[in-house]
Amino acid sequence: MAQRILALAAEEPPERLQEALQSLGESELGDVVTRQALRGRETAALLRGIFRGSPCSQQSGVLRRLQVYKHCIPLVESGDLQLSKASEIIGLLMLEARQLPGHALAELATLFVDVIKGGSLSNGKSLELFSTVLTALASSKESLAYGNGELNGEEFKKQLINTLCSSKWDPQSVIHLANMFRDIPLSGEELQFVVEKVLRMFSKLDLQEIPPLVYQLLLLSAKGSKKTVLEGIISFFNQLDKRQKEEQSVPQSVDLEVATVPLDQLRHVEGTVILHIVSVINLDQDLAEELIRHLKTEQQKDPGRALCPFSVALLLSVAVKHRLQEQIFDFLKTSITRSCKDLQFLQASKFLLDLFPQQYDVTAVILEVVKNSAFGWDHVTQGLVDLGFSLMESYEPKKPFGGKAADTGYGLSKMPAQQACKLGASILLETFKVHEPIRSDILEEVLNRVLTKAASPVSHFIDLLSNIVVSAPLVLQTSSSKVTETFDNLSFLPIDTVQGLLRAVQPLLKVSMSVRDSLILVLQKAIFSRQLDARKAAVAGFLLLLRNFKVLGSLSSSQCSQAIGATQVQADVHACYNSAANEAFCLEILGSLRRCLSQQADVRLMLYEGFYDVLRRNSQLASSIMETLLSQIKQYYLPQPDLLPPLKLEGCIMAQGDQIFLQEPLAHLLCCIQHCLAWYKSTVHLCQGAEDDNEEEDVGFEQNFEDMLESVTRRMIKSELEDFELDKSADFSLSSGVGVKNNIYAIQVMGICEVLIEYNFNIGNFSKSKFEDVLGLFTCYNKLSEILKEKAGKNKSTLGNKTARSFLSMGFVSTLLTALFRDNAQSHEDSLAVLRSSTEFLRYAVSVALQKVQQLEETGQTDGPDGQNPEKMFQNLCRITRVLLWRYTSIPTVVEETGKKKGKSISLLCLEGLLRIFSTVQKLYAARIPQFLQALDITDGDAEEADINVTEKAAFQIRQFQRSLVNQFSSTEDDFNSKETQSLITVLSTLSKLLDPASQQFLQFLTWTVKICKENALEDLACCKGLLSLLFSLHVLYRSPVGLLRELAQDIHACLGDIDQDVEVESRSHFAIVNAKTAAPTVCLLVLSQVDKVLEEVDWLIKKLTSLGSDTSDSSQASNQTQALEKGVILQLGTLLTVYHELIQTALPAGSCVDTLLRSLSKTYAILTSLIKHYIQACRSTSNTIPGRLEKLVKLSGSHLTPQCYSFITYVQNIHSESLSFAEEKKKKKKEDEAAAVSTVMAKVLRDTKPIPNLIFAIEQYEKFLIHLSKKSKVNLMQYMKLSTSRDFRINASMLDSVLQEQNTEDAENEPDNNQSSAAEQTDKNQEPKKKRQRKQ
Repeated sequence: MAQRILALAAEEPPERLQEALQSLGESELGDVVTRQALRGRETAALLRGIFRGSPCSQQSGVLRRLQVYKHCIPLVESGDLQLSKASEIIGLLMLEARQLPGHALAELATLFVDVIKGGSLSNGKSLELFSTVLTALASSKESLAYGNGELNGEEFKKQLINTLCSSKWDPQSVIHLANMFRDIPLSGEELQFVVEKVLRMFSKLDLQEIPPLVYQLLLLSAKGSKKTVLEGIISFFNQLDKRQKEEQSVPQSVDLEVATVPLDQLRHVEGTVILHIVSVINLDQDLAEELIRHLKTEQQKDPGRALCPFSVALLLSVAVKHRLQEQIFDFLKTSITRSCKDLQFLQASKFLLDLFPQQYDVTAVILEVVKNSAFGWDHVTQGLVDLGFSLMESYEPKKPFGGKAADTGYGLSKMPAQQACKLGASILLETFKVHEPIRSDILEEVLNRVLTKAASPVSHFIDLLSNIVVSAPLVLQTSSSKVTETFDNLSFLPIDTVQGLLRAVQPLLKVSMSVRDSLILVLQKAIFSRQLDARKAAVAGFLLLLRNFKVLGSLSSSQCSQAIGATQVQADVHACYNSAANEAFCLEILGSLRRCLSQQADVRLMLYEGFYDVLRRNSQLASSIMETLLSQIKQYYLPQPDLLPPLKLEGCIMAQGDQIFLQEPLAHLLCCIQHCLAWYKSTVHLCQGAEDDNEEEDVGFEQNFEDMLESVTRRMIKSELEDFELDKSADFSLSSGVGVKNNIYAIQVMGICEVLIEYNFNIGNFSKSKFEDVLGLFTCYNKLSEILKEKAGKNKSTLGNKTARSFLSMGFVSTLLTALFRDNAQSHEDSLAVLRSSTEFLRYAVSVALQKVQQLEETGQTDGPDGQNPEKMFQNLCRITRVLLWRYTSIPTVVEETGKKKGKSISLLCLEGLLRIFSTVQKLYAARIPQFLQALDITDGDAEEADINVTEKAAFQIRQFQRSLVNQFSSTEDDFNSKETQSLITVLSTLSKLLDPASQQFLQFLTWTVKICKENALEDLACCKGLLSLLFSLHVLYRSPVGLLRELAQDIHACLGDIDQDVEVESRSHFAIVNAKTAAPTVCLLVLSQVDKVLEEVDWLIKKLTSLGSDTSDSSQASNQTQALEKGVILQLGTLLTVYHELIQTALPAGSCVDTLLRSLSKTYAILTSLIKHYIQACRSTSNTIPGRLEKLVKLSGSHLTPQCYSFITYVQNIHSESLSFAEEKKKKKKEDEAAAVSTVMAKVLRDTKPIPNLIFAIEQYEKFLIHLSKKSKVNLMQYMKLSTSRDFRINASMLDSVLQEQNTEDAENEPDNNQSSAAEQTDKNQEPKKKRQRKQ
């Protein structure tokens, strides 16, 4: 039959063909087509023949065509045909489809919908035909029957798509369907249907099928609905990530219905999807802009949903396209800082924490992206690296350089920037660890920045470099050329940068000989440079090399001074360097360094400070170093035993024209000798097995030094100040050459005395004679110190008020204090009595400890041995704290002998020391606070580290200081020490930060603080301020302070009286600390500053409310949260209104209190206005009525705030006009003398009344929006507001009436004068003349 049809089709007139086809039944025709198709012969020709014999002009032809279509569709989908044959058939059917009439197309389309619903699509090939049918149907103008009615083609297509999207789809055919919809013209509404249906199908598909479907969706989004597509994709993967995280956190959970998705599979799918999105964005830039727009909008509502690991990774991949990079990085940086600010804001307030228990941290999300990128996300890595550097550069530390991380206590603004910078470093470090190919690029970028940013602080880049090297020391070998290139620029870099850089790359020097050799060449050149900084850099570099290239036989030092990576490359690579080579190398360096001993004082100083560390690390160099020091000191030492003074001071200075400089820092040289000798003597006994001749040679210089130091000590004690050309009559001003010389001499002599004090104490072994020598040396030191203080006091311009930095080492200070205050050994009693008898010496010991702690706090290290070793510093801090704590708590200041003439008492110094230590430990050793508190608790010495309860230990220390503070308050007025009380309050405030706000101890401390404030009528302003600040800082962590503020405001009102003098304020004192002396301005300003903080919180909450209000999804949860926030905001504002109600009725003195209160009121009205705007918006978007509590708030503002505001403004006007009239009177009496004073008063009045117009404007804005809300909500809110007389607030109505009556009785000719004079008077009172005249008409 097929052959016959083919033969007839070839004939020209189609009549015979039509007859032959009519003779075939429906099933026969189908069999013919099937057989021909399966044989794979001339199927297309057969179909063309059938179509030729079935013209669309005949009804039978249309029906036959439909039969062919209905038969071919299942045939193609059956999978029995070859792919090429199926494509051929579909292609032909698509060509012929456009000739079908509308009703046939409708029938065919309905058939397709039924096939899809039935899930019988297998390869989706026939869907190409469906898209053609729907397109043809849309352009059909026929009326088609649908249900009981009729529809045109376009509407019929719409109904079909609606039916299709509402029905169930077979998951296997989703990709084919998504592809099909691309070829159909869709309206915006239809496209939205389709996109939402496809997105709903995501969860039903196998994970591996998601990427191709996403690709189809993205291509489909070219028609529109970009936002929906992106939102759906991001939301889907965000949910998957969350589920994955939950399953990881509960690995044993058996009740999870969904089978766990393998992590690596999920990450690879996410990576592929991101690649698809990026590739489509390359073709369609609008998609990228839509992505950024969508995420920005989402971020306002719910940052957790906008910036999830998937969306951040997507943004970073897109950012590689430079056109969008700046926009994306700006968005990410803003999000990071905002997240940090919000977190900090939340943690500072219990009220906010209760409202937002779930905290979103964007930094954790970004670090998770780095972790995820390990699964082959190479397209994300470049974006991560760029973001890391961008963060580090945008939020780099500001000058000054040299300190540790800036103090975290300086307020909100600083912290987010530091956290952002730290995040940038963490991103780069983690990316460096995870992605090997990009390592050398990161390293190169870091080194470039260290070089190019030499003028600004680069400590954050050097820290990053150090961490990078620690994580992979050998990676530097591949980039050694870049490191060598960096070395060439060493002499141009600041000394701090050089030291940090060398310390960071030090491990490389041990494994790469070429790098080491190039460094040595650079350093040797630098030693002869003209630039002082270059020579200092050379010394720093050489000292580092000496410390780290051990000569064989050197003792291994367990007490290395700096943890700078000696452990990173553990082995000294003896394959490269044997000990003999090391020794020759080190001696060569020492030779270079000896040349530096003839250079400037700064260079010599670095050497003297560095030799001790070299000695300890490389003990075989001891004899060379000691010989060098011996030859150096001999230049200044006078060996004759009776010659005074024992050292040539004139050799230490150098004159250059009129100026005099220090050439040899003699005290530092002696200090270095003393420490090196002490180390040598303590270590030499450990290696008695060394060769004898070496020992004899070594003993020679040891003996030499000991004799020399003994002689210098003896003669220094005998020397008078005149022997050094210094006495009370000497000139110490820094303006003359002689004065400068005397200052240099004095500092050197004091330094030498200190060095000898430490030396003699250490070798004295508690002998009485040695301690007498110590006291003798101290007497010499003290005389000079007193003279310098006295001269500094007389001449304020000198820098002498700064105490010279002490030469005692931190370790010695802790030893000395322990001996002086805590040594109870019987055998030591007599000798220590010598030192204890001198109060001056005790005071000196504590003040040096204070100085050392201060230096540690500011720079993170101290002078002297182990000064840069954090571990040693921590141990010394613990010992010093124990002593100072014991001394302060066991001997109160009151008991101590009053040496008020000679400065602070020792107990007070101890307290200052403790205060500094507590803040330093929190700043530098935050992670070690448990061990610190453990060290202070003598009773509990053996507790396990894990058992340490910080809150309990801190509470124990707090109780000791509480007792001292109570003693201060209960002491008589003469014994009350304001300075000590302030320090005690600050100590308590510092220690309170260690308490857990949820603990019982915190609550007890808060209750105690409230009790102290209620019961003590303190009149000392500084103490009052400190105590109230402590109270507020504690209270906000427990609950909102608005109730407390109301009580304080009532107390202020009671103390200062009412603005209406006839009203007597009910005296209900809650807090005795509020009294006539402290109420204004101290307490008032503190209350207002705390009110401002509460207003900030409320403002922040209203912004959150507004963003939540614009969020339409997940309505029930969102509305619950919105209600909780609204309730919180209204309750806070309600209580604040009662606080203002008290304050604006208080007769506050003119000045800062009035000014601050007026500004604060303006802010309150602005915040009330933004709340009303929020409700206007809410009424606009939903039909909700306004809550009853808002009505109450508006009523309260109308009754308790606005009327009183106007009375308060009148009061302010009156007190200012009084001060003006008083000034005018003076002016009349003494015109010339008082003219300046009057203009000052005028300026002050103008300045103080400036906030009044702003307040009036804020009130009017509030009332304007209240009217808007009243209209929207159909609730008359203005019934509670007394219509304001804001424009005439300065006019006293009764006075105006009497003036007008007087004017009426006067003659008409005098009226103009009166008008002029009254207008002038009003202008004088800072009134707007125009508006006044309008009122009179």
